Amino acid sequence: MATGSMRSEAITRIIRAYDNWIVRGYCWGRFRILRQRFLDEIGQYLPARGRVLDIGCGFGLFSLYYASVAPTLELRGLDFNPRRIAMARRAAARLGLTNVIYEVQDARDYRADGDYDAAYMLDIVHHVEEESVRPLLEQLAKSLRSGGRLIIKDVDTRPAYKRWFTHALDRLMDPRTPVHYWPAEELQSLLEEVGFTVHRHLMVDVLPYPHVLYICQRVD
Repeated sequence: MATGSMRSEAITRIIRAYDNWIVRGYCWGRFRILRQRFLDEIGQYLPARGRVLDIGCGFGLFSLYYASVAPTLELRGLDFNPRRIAMARRAAARLGLTNVIYEVQDARDYRADGDYDAAYMLDIVHHVEEESVRPLLEQLAKSLRSGGRLIIKDVDTRPAYKRWFTHALDRLMDPRTPVHYWPAEELQSLLEEVGFTVHRHLMVDVLPYPHVLYICQRVD
């Protein structure tokens, strides 16, 4: 893994690689919300090498980051929006990254299609309809090798004021996107039902976001 200064420089290079100033502004905002220490905390649970799946990759912001700082990883990003995927591909080309690919695919339609060492979803679960979450998690469990990790960063329903703050921002960003926040205990229970052992902990932020990190390991 790259040093701290190299990781900071990678963030700047990635944002500059986008050809749309609105997207660059959005990315600065995302990196301010998911600060580098959050990215590093999540990244420590990724394997040193191997295949990693990014579900709901959007513009490729986080997969570009991990592909930059960990060149021994092979990342695959999926998102339902063709425009976002096109921008992610162009940014990867500008950065000269050959260890990340992007494909158009809706997370709700995902079916296990390979053996991955890890997968992650960052702030995706609460944007998937409640009835579609279990099928998605089941397919991800099938996609991971025994002992592989699924890393989920999402938000809890408590405390209420943090939930409402997050809900207001989610609606501001995209009023059409469904929003369903899972109580942390319920999401952990569901993850365990589909075949994961789960370690869960809060991620403290200066802003009132009820971040929760789920480190899930597939068991046979």
